[in-house]
Amino acid sequence: MRFIKNFLIWFVGILVLLVVLMYVFNVDYLLKAVRTIYLNGHTTAFLEDYKHFDNREIKTGVAQPWNVSKEYNAAKPTAELEALHKKIGTVAFLIIKNDSIWNESYYDNYTKDSKSNSFSMAKSMVSASLGKAIMEGIIKSLDQKVSDFFPTFNDAFSAQLTVGDLSSMSSGLNWDENYYSPFSITTRAYFDTNLKSVILGLKGITTPGKSYKYLSGDTQLLAMCIEKATGMSLADYVSESFWKPMGAENEALWQTDSEDGMVKAYCCVASNARDFARFGKLYKQHGKWNGVQILDSAFVAKSTQPRFADAPQYGYGWWLGDYKGKKIFYMRGHLGQYVIVIPEDDLIIVRLGHQNAPKTNGTAHSDDFYVYIEEAYKMLE
Repeated sequence: MRFIKNFLIWFVGILVLLVVLMYVFNVDYLLKAVRTIYLNGHTTAFLEDYKHFDNREIKTGVAQPWNVSKEYNAAKPTAELEALHKKIGTVAFLIIKNDSIWNESYYDNYTKDSKSNSFSMAKSMVSASLGKAIMEGIIKSLDQKVSDFFPTFNDAFSAQLTVGDLSSMSSGLNWDENYYSPFSITTRAYFDTNLKSVILGLKGITTPGKSYKYLSGDTQLLAMCIEKATGMSLADYVSESFWKPMGAENEALWQTDSEDGMVKAYCCVASNARDFARFGKLYKQHGKWNGVQILDSAFVAKSTQPRFADAPQYGYGWWLGDYKGKKIFYMRGHLGQYVIVIPEDDLIIVRLGHQNAPKTNGTAHSDDFYVYIEEAYKMLE
């Protein structure tokens, strides 16, 4: 009995010491990481982790339900597609043809109204918000300096940094894009309760606007510039600029660093497949919705073209690819969240799920990305 008592005292003492050391070395955000991720049986962020964070609401207005095709779900998912869905945990798969829902499937008790984390698909929404702010004259252009909003970015490199550089992932900032290291700035940003301070601590280490390097911190800083320019929370700005005009059927949630805090703009809008797809439709229609130009068509065109010749996979907030010579642009998020747009065939494919397949094809695109496209075309045949 004495042994058990001594062991418990020792064990509690070690835990207290660990907690104290976390605060001493400024890594106390790891406590939240353990509580929200590991104690829920995960090793990384997961689809329903928004329930364990504070959120801002992206409010909807008058709903505009999608048209439903006369051939709705007449074609069954192919055997290969169903096998992949089962293997990597798809929760929603949606095919929209000619602006009508042609086929949709849900798994793991998800429905058309279920929310799940978009992860980095949110980056496309932030870039769209930049385009809207430019269209409204709130931000001057893609070439406006970040230092106009945050003078701290005035070192030898970041003094030349523009909002366009942030949107196109060419900031030259010292961000570590590591999702699995507990000590990376990406992990800190996900769990820290003062995200603004984390971002304002970044420094330029290479010349901005010269080459592509995917950094989530770029999008977070871009969101901060948009909020500074508009005087609005980004969640409210997205609501007024897009969610309401596009007739989203459900409100969405955007994770924040604290209660009533800053949105984690580089990730973490929780919504559903049908409402995420609206951004694909907006860009497919060159920024027009129900005959109203809600986003400048020139900005849409620029966003869906590569900025750098040696990085053809990325434009301004959107991933780029092709399939059998057909141009593709798409939203992409951690664990295989996709809104894939193939304008030539008036086609949108949405996939949400727990995991993605690795990249073994020598391209910038995951293996599952191509499977979704190939099998969708087989179904359409």
